[in-house]
Amino acid sequence: MIRIAVIDDHELIRHGLEYLLHRHEDLQVVLRGSSVGDLRGFDAGYDVLILDLYLAEDRPCLAAVKELSAVTRVLIVSASGRPADVLAAIRCGANGYVTKDAPSELIVAAVRTVAAGGFYLSAGLADILQSELDDNTRPPAGADGSEGGAGGDSAGDARPRLSAREEETLSYIAQGFTHAQVGRRMGVSKATVDTYVERIRAKLQVGNKAELTRAALNRLERRDRP
Repeated sequence: MIRIAVIDDHELIRHGLEYLLHRHEDLQVVLRGSSVGDLRGFDAGYDVLILDLYLAEDRPCLAAVKELSAVTRVLIVSASGRPADVLAAIRCGANGYVTKDAPSELIVAAVRTVAAGGFYLSAGLADILQSELDDNTRPPAGADGSEGGAGGDSAGDARPRLSAREEETLSYIAQGFTHAQVGRRMGVSKATVDTYVERIRAKLQVGNKAELTRAALNRLERRDRP
């Protein structure tokens, strides 16, 4: 049984999510609340927290995402699909992000994936992330191999150096693709992707897929800096 807490400032959304999830025997909503404060004092425990990114405010609750993701698995279910919101939530530790207009079966799949320790992005958001990563993992203009290296690392850049194929692998892993799916997109075997991922983990000193995702976004963020 996957135990779920739902925090959303709209009562209709809270009831709707509970109705949707209770239709599945392996899912149970154990807490519904309108604010993060409703989680305090709840000792029964839960496996996944479904959290709205905007709680009665015009700013995303990123501080809460960061705090809560340190102690539980957080799935953002938000009306916002803005790239800045998606990227910021993931950087703060969210284990998944789904928009509220996603089909119900995708929300259920996201809950199960996050509960199992995975990372989930709905397809449209994965496209956003891919675009951001593509724009920021290309070698700098004029790079000819004599300056910098694969992935655009320069001599003065302290980031671990990844090969072009490792950068490409990392961008796909960040979107939640399995190793087999990555292999099909890159035209290589799953075993080759496994090797790329092991190298990436060793170089970046990360473990699971969520950590790999955040590593990709951290590289993106540092490349954005002047």
